[in-house]
Amino acid sequence: MSLFDLPFEEPDETLEEEERPPAPRRRVLSVSELTAQVRTLLEERFFEIWVEGELSNCRVWNTGHLYFTLKDATAQIKGVMFRSSLRLLRFKPGDGLRVVARGRISVYDPKGEYQIVCEHLEPEGLGALQLAFDQLKQRLSVEGLFDQARKRPLPALPRKIGIVTSLDGAAVRDIINVLRRRYANAHLVIRPTRVQGDGAALDIARGLRAIAKVKGVDVIVVGRGGGSIEDLWSFNQEVVARAIAGSPVPVISAVGHETDVTIADFVADVRAPTPSAAAEIVVARKDEFVARIDRLVRGVSAAMSMRKHWLESRLRALESRSGFAGMRGHLALRGRHADELTFDLRRALQAGLAARERGYQRLRLTLERFDLRRRLAGVKTRLVAADARLQSTIHKRAHAFNARLGASAARLDSLSPLAVLGRGYAVCWNADRTEIIRDAARIENGSRVLVTVEKGELTCEVKDRKL
Repeated sequence: MSLFDLPFEEPDETLEEEERPPAPRRRVLSVSELTAQVRTLLEERFFEIWVEGELSNCRVWNTGHLYFTLKDATAQIKGVMFRSSLRLLRFKPGDGLRVVARGRISVYDPKGEYQIVCEHLEPEGLGALQLAFDQLKQRLSVEGLFDQARKRPLPALPRKIGIVTSLDGAAVRDIINVLRRRYANAHLVIRPTRVQGDGAALDIARGLRAIAKVKGVDVIVVGRGGGSIEDLWSFNQEVVARAIAGSPVPVISAVGHETDVTIADFVADVRAPTPSAAAEIVVARKDEFVARIDRLVRGVSAAMSMRKHWLESRLRALESRSGFAGMRGHLALRGRHADELTFDLRRALQAGLAARERGYQRLRLTLERFDLRRRLAGVKTRLVAADARLQSTIHKRAHAFNARLGASAARLDSLSPLAVLGRGYAVCWNADRTEIIRDAARIENGSRVLVTVEKGELTCEVKDRKL
């Protein structure tokens, strides 16, 4: 029997329309609405999870965000770590690295893919700090920052010692105590800095660059006391390593205890197990130098003493020979003869020098008579006297000319018609100013005349005449 052979009831077509049950209503979702609901469910259900797997396709985009795929043998999931979380990682994520990721599950709407938004990554099995340490150590080693060829020797007698550390720690006190006890005349320059916590690495690097600029600094000690790997992590930062490598003077790294090893120890010119040992290394160079001087002084003294004894023994051997008996008398005669020759030579030299001195004085007197400077001095004296006479004559002539000019000006002023007008007189002109009127009979009543006074001119009309 098939399913189609089963009896079934046909719907009663006689039922009226309103007696039929209503058909269920469909709710149609858009893709965006469906994706939003899925994202909400995933984010609420998987708000914080830990997932382990292997990284692949790791890429950091220009936005600073890290995109990757987390996979195992049978599955994979897309992942993203935003820039704010990525910069807090102690190591650099890379393909093939097995990690444990903490984050939340979400959906990337444009592609409809679910992904993990990662907030923290840590290497599986190996600590994040140790991995970051190994990665930075390998990279700097490839660049040659650890090569022994670039390590510089410490100065034998450092006059000025720079110290980069915290003023609150025991390291600076240990260094000062050792140097005060064994190198009291050392000049210390301390650059206080933070040695742990956020921003400590940048502060250490700035301290190294600042103290290297101090004039006369011969060597720099950078470090701190012991602590955990987290406490010492500032000295495992790349910025500190490059600041040590770029220092123009040798650097001693004194970080932690003898068992603590940091990137700064590999880059520094000398690694000290402790801050106190760093001070001992600085002083040791001075002690070695002083000890070497003492050894040389003792060696020279011993050599001189042996040479003296050998010469004395040889002298005594010579004195004991038979032919040496009359040697002292011969030496005395030779000495007397040498003294006489010396006296004669000195007297001859003095006589020759005296003769040359007299000749020199004669030549000097002769030259002085023909000395051009004296002749020029006489000419200059005559020129000065002539110039004085010339100036006196010029002044006299100028005074006489000024007196004559003044007298002429006075006479000219007395004859000037303007001077006459100034005394109250006036000049009368005809109307067109072509003739001076000297006779009143020549002017008719009602005529216009011009009268010039000292200051200005008057236009007048003749009303009456008196002859």
